[in-house]
Amino acid sequence: MVSADQIRTVVGIIGNAISLVLFLSPVPTFYRICKNKSVEHFSVIPYIATLLNCMLWVLYGMPFVKPNSTLIVTINGAGTVIELLYIFIYLLYSDGSRRIKALLLLFADIAFIAVVSAIVLSIFKSHEQRIFIIGILCIVFCIMMYASPLSIMKRVIRTKSAEYIPLYLSIAYFFNGLCWTTYSLIHLDVNLTIPNAIGLLFAIAQLLLHAIYNKSTKRQSIEGKSEVALVEVNVTH
Repeated sequence: MVSADQIRTVVGIIGNAISLVLFLSPVPTFYRICKNKSVEHFSVIPYIATLLNCMLWVLYGMPFVKPNSTLIVTINGAGTVIELLYIFIYLLYSDGSRRIKALLLLFADIAFIAVVSAIVLSIFKSHEQRIFIIGILCIVFCIMMYASPLSIMKRVIRTKSAEYIPLYLSIAYFFNGLCWTTYSLIHLDVNLTIPNAIGLLFAIAQLLLHAIYNKSTKRQSIEGKSEVALVEVNVTH
């Protein structure tokens, strides 16, 4: 008979795979940056925020905080490395105030984690205390990261077009939230459940927007192509 621990491990591995896909989703953006040797209009803030989130979860999953959390450490460790690579590329192809801002934010991330680690390890001696303190920080920053698409969702409702939210990413976020919520519920971990359940709700909201505005998105796309074709015809003549 399959045990709850085995099911949890399988769900966690699937969650690792889906999360890795999400971490790698900005690769085309950074390929473009490398190709054009410019960061253009792209912002470094989403990658700085994701880096901080990953580092906090790595700290949370360490044996001296929450033992037996290997799957949390592996995926967030991978996420930390990936986000650092993105930020390094951004620093390489940015200049002036953008580079200085990116460096300051990177140092702020590292300093924050260093200070939190030092305080938690020196003041709080039990696993329960460390899990509580770092868990709260993880919940806050994870919810902030999951809530970032709210402005895009508002834009979708205003324009009645879901083109601003790629469907495959919404689906990936849905299964990612579902896996990690399930993982956290098998052996209840409230610090994992709260942010991932909220992330799951945001993903469901995005999928609903796709369903609601699917027809209008296609219509706007067709109209846009028609306008382009008309312009090309007029230019040709």
